[in-house]
Amino acid sequence: MQVTPEQSDNLKDRISSRGEEALGEVAQALLENPVFSQILQSAFGAREAAGQVTAQAMRNVGFATQADLERLERRVRGISDRLEAVEDRLDALGKSSAKVKASTSATKAKATKAKSAKPKSS
Repeated sequence: MQVTPEQSDNLKDRISSRGEEALGEVAQALLENPVFSQILQSAFGAREAAGQVTAQAMRNVGFATQADLERLERRVRGISDRLEAVEDRLDALGKSSAKVKASTSATKAKATKAKSAKPKSS
């Protein structure tokens, strides 16, 4: 008896489905088990404690921790944003200043022209 590709795919799907069901049942049974839950909580607690000890050891040696670097990154971003706002404001002031200079130069030129155009009375 020869297995067709369709039968092969069907068999794979059935085995996969059964495997997923079995895995789901095992996971559910573990989560409902109070001993497993307690072990899981203890493991996460130990992980947290180890992380704190590691961070303190790194600080004692003079190295920055991940939390330190993240805090620094936030501060640098904040400074960068403020600096960008200052640069934008300076650009706007520079444009305004250029307009004022152009206007002042035009006014001076008109005043000089008007002064030189007045006849001198003797």
